[in-house]
Amino acid sequence: MPFKAQIYKVGINPCVEVPASVTAKMKAIKGYIPVAGKINGHAFKQTLVPVKGGPYRLYVNIPMLKGGETKVGDIATFTLKQDRSNRKKDYPMNVALKKALTSNKLLPRFNALTKSRKKDILKYLGSLKNEETIMKNVDKVIRQLKESRSTVRVP
Repeated sequence: MPFKAQIYKVGINPCVEVPASVTAKMKAIKGYIPVAGKINGHAFKQTLVPVKGGPYRLYVNIPMLKGGETKVGDIATFTLKQDRSNRKKDYPMNVALKKALTSNKLLPRFNALTKSRKKDILKYLGSLKNEETIMKNVDKVIRQLKESRSTVRVP
């Protein structure tokens, strides 16, 4: 069901209020609703955010504004449906990290870290391009694991 809404700012973030009639049939996951939609015909994926005592809010990012040819203050046409696809992303183990963990016999200690901590480390190392930076951060992780720190962090 399409709806029209005026784009306004909360702080520095453009957003719109999503009518309750649109979200009524959607199921929240930990309060949030993942959606696939269109703004003036431009497709996007986003997450609706709950607002205490108010309707859900849809933050309108720059690619959405450009694709929908809109700006703050404009009234845009939106269509939304719940996105039931799996949005979780797996991050592979960096080769240098795996080699360092294995040679230092720290793989069990790394695996004992919380799931989110491991994900943060793997995501960060996967984003690095420079081999020197990768090795510097791998060394940092190894050093922290050797110290038995539970709050292993990179960078």
